[in-house]
Amino acid sequence: MERSKRVVFISHCILNQNTVVPPLARAKGLYRDIIEEIMNHGIGIHQMPCPEYRYLGLKRKPMTKSEYDTEDFRKLCREISKDTVNIMKEYLNSGYEIIGLIGINHSPSCSIMGNRGILMEELLDLAYKSGIKLNLVDVPTDYYDGERGKEFIAELKAFLNN
Repeated sequence: MERSKRVVFISHCILNQNTVVPPLARAKGLYRDIIEEIMNHGIGIHQMPCPEYRYLGLKRKPMTKSEYDTEDFRKLCREISKDTVNIMKEYLNSGYEIIGLIGINHSPSCSIMGNRGILMEELLDLAYKSGIKLNLVDVPTDYYDGERGKEFIAELKAFLNN
Protein backbone atom coordinates (compact mmCIF):
# COMPACT_ATOMS: atom_id res chain seq x y z
CA MET A 1 0.00 0.00 0.00
CA GLU A 2 1.24 3.45 -0.83
CA ARG A 3 1.66 5.83 2.09
CA SER A 4 0.06 9.26 2.18
CA LYS A 5 3.42 10.72 3.28
CA ARG A 6 1.48 13.26 5.36
CA VAL A 7 1.94 13.53 9.12
CA VAL A 8 0.70 15.78 11.90
CA PHE A 9 2.49 16.33 15.20
CA ILE A 10 0.24 16.36 18.26
CA SER A 11 0.50 17.06 21.96
CA HIS A 12 0.69 13.87 23.97
CA CYS A 13 -2.67 14.17 25.75
CA ILE A 14 -4.67 14.25 22.50
CA LEU A 15 -3.97 10.52 22.27
CA ASN A 16 -3.71 9.89 26.01
CA GLN A 17 -5.86 11.87 28.44
CA ASN A 18 -4.69 9.49 31.18
CA THR A 19 -1.56 11.64 31.59
CA VAL A 20 -3.57 14.82 32.22
CA VAL A 21 -3.79 16.11 35.80
CA PRO A 22 -6.93 14.32 37.17
CA PRO A 23 -9.38 17.22 37.45
CA LEU A 24 -8.49 18.56 33.99
CA ALA A 25 -9.01 15.51 31.74
CA ARG A 26 -11.71 16.07 29.11
CA ALA A 27 -11.99 12.61 27.57
CA LYS A 28 -11.95 9.04 28.85
CA GLY A 29 -8.83 7.99 26.98
CA LEU A 30 -8.26 10.03 23.85
CA TYR A 31 -10.02 12.75 21.90
CA ARG A 32 -11.93 10.36 19.64
CA ASP A 33 -13.45 13.05 17.38
CA ILE A 34 -10.05 14.64 16.71
CA ILE A 35 -8.28 11.35 16.02
CA GLU A 36 -11.09 10.12 13.76
CA GLU A 37 -10.89 13.31 11.71
CA ILE A 38 -7.13 12.92 11.27
CA MET A 39 -7.67 9.26 10.29
CA ASN A 40 -10.42 10.24 7.83
CA HIS A 41 -7.85 12.44 6.06
CA GLY A 42 -5.33 9.57 5.82
CA ILE A 43 -2.77 11.51 7.84
CA GLY A 44 -0.21 9.84 10.10
CA ILE A 45 0.05 10.95 13.73
CA HIS A 46 3.29 11.65 15.54
CA GLN A 47 2.63 11.93 19.29
CA MET A 48 5.09 14.15 21.15
CA PRO A 49 6.11 13.27 24.74
CA CYS A 50 4.38 14.99 27.67
CA PRO A 51 7.00 17.02 29.55
CA GLU A 52 4.79 17.46 32.63
CA TYR A 53 4.34 13.69 32.95
CA ARG A 54 8.06 13.10 32.43
CA TYR A 55 8.95 15.79 34.95
CA LEU A 56 6.52 15.02 37.81
CA GLY A 57 4.66 11.81 36.93
CA LEU A 58 0.98 10.97 37.17
CA LYS A 59 0.38 12.13 40.74
CA ARG A 60 1.32 15.75 40.12
CA LYS A 61 -0.93 18.61 41.15
CA PRO A 62 -2.24 21.20 38.68
CA MET A 63 0.41 23.86 38.12
CA THR A 64 0.66 27.12 36.22
CA LYS A 65 3.16 28.00 33.52
CA SER A 66 5.10 30.16 35.99
CA GLU A 67 5.33 27.24 38.43
CA TYR A 68 6.73 24.99 35.70
CA ASP A 69 9.08 27.67 34.39
CA THR A 70 12.27 26.41 36.04
CA GLU A 71 15.67 25.74 34.51
CA ASP A 72 15.23 21.96 34.91
CA PHE A 73 11.82 21.94 33.23
CA ARG A 74 13.02 24.18 30.39
CA LYS A 75 16.02 21.90 29.91
CA LEU A 76 13.65 18.91 29.58
CA CYS A 77 11.50 20.85 27.10
CA ARG A 78 14.60 21.80 25.07
CA GLU A 79 15.64 18.12 24.94
CA ILE A 80 12.17 17.06 23.77
CA SER A 81 12.19 19.91 21.23
CA LYS A 82 15.59 18.95 19.84
CA ASP A 83 14.45 15.35 19.40
CA THR A 84 11.14 16.45 17.83
CA VAL A 85 12.82 18.81 15.35
CA ASN A 86 15.24 16.04 14.35
CA ILE A 87 12.23 13.79 13.70
CA MET A 88 10.58 16.55 11.67
CA LYS A 89 13.75 16.94 9.59
CA GLU A 90 13.82 13.17 8.95
CA TYR A 91 10.23 13.28 7.68
CA LEU A 92 10.92 16.31 5.47
CA ASN A 93 14.19 14.90 4.11
CA SER A 94 12.30 11.71 3.21
CA GLY A 95 9.69 13.56 1.14
CA TYR A 96 6.91 13.75 3.73
CA GLU A 97 4.61 16.70 4.29
CA ILE A 98 4.18 17.90 7.85
CA ILE A 99 0.58 19.11 8.05
CA GLY A 100 1.30 21.02 11.24
CA LEU A 101 1.24 20.93 15.00
CA ILE A 102 -1.78 20.54 17.27
CA GLY A 103 -1.45 21.91 20.81
CA ILE A 104 -3.69 22.32 23.83
CA ASN A 105 -4.87 25.86 24.55
CA HIS A 106 -4.03 27.18 28.03
CA SER A 107 -1.70 24.26 28.78
CA PRO A 108 1.41 25.39 30.69
CA SER A 109 3.44 23.22 28.31
CA CYS A 110 1.51 22.72 25.07
CA SER A 111 -0.47 25.89 24.42
CA ILE A 112 0.38 27.40 21.05
CA MET A 113 -2.03 30.30 20.66
CA GLY A 114 -2.17 33.13 23.17
CA ASN A 115 0.05 32.51 26.19
CA ARG A 116 2.38 29.92 24.65
CA GLY A 117 3.34 26.92 26.78
CA ILE A 118 6.96 26.21 27.67
CA LEU A 119 7.39 23.17 25.42
CA MET A 120 5.86 25.04 22.50
CA GLU A 121 8.08 28.08 23.12
CA GLU A 122 11.16 25.89 22.93
CA LEU A 123 9.91 23.72 20.06
CA LEU A 124 8.69 26.51 17.80
CA ASP A 125 11.84 28.56 18.40
CA LEU A 126 14.06 25.64 17.42
CA ALA A 127 11.84 24.63 14.47
CA TYR A 128 11.89 28.15 13.02
CA LYS A 129 15.68 28.41 13.56
CA SER A 130 15.94 25.13 11.64
CA GLY A 131 13.89 26.54 8.76
CA ILE A 132 10.77 24.51 9.54
CA LYS A 133 7.52 26.44 9.17
CA LEU A 134 4.51 24.82 10.81
CA ASN A 135 0.78 25.35 10.57
CA LEU A 136 -0.55 25.62 14.12
CA VAL A 137 -3.84 24.93 15.87
CA ASP A 138 -4.89 24.47 19.50
CA VAL A 139 -7.60 22.26 20.95
CA PRO A 140 -9.81 24.86 22.71
CA THR A 141 -10.00 24.93 26.50
CA ASP A 142 -13.74 24.26 26.45
CA TYR A 143 -13.49 21.31 24.05
CA TYR A 144 -14.61 17.99 25.50
CA ASP A 145 -14.63 14.81 23.46
CA GLY A 146 -18.05 14.62 21.84
CA GLU A 147 -19.09 18.10 23.04
CA ARG A 148 -18.49 21.46 21.32
CA GLY A 149 -17.07 19.19 18.69
CA LYS A 150 -18.68 20.58 15.57
CA GLU A 151 -17.11 24.03 15.78
CA PHE A 152 -13.58 22.83 16.50
CA ILE A 153 -13.82 19.83 14.17
CA ALA A 154 -14.73 22.24 11.34
CA GLU A 155 -11.61 24.28 12.19
CA LEU A 156 -9.57 21.06 12.36
CA LYS A 157 -10.84 19.95 8.92
CA ALA A 158 -9.66 23.24 7.40
CA PHE A 159 -6.30 22.85 9.16
CA LEU A 160 -5.88 19.27 7.87
CA ASN A 161 -6.85 20.28 4.30
CA ASN A 162 -4.06 22.89 4.14
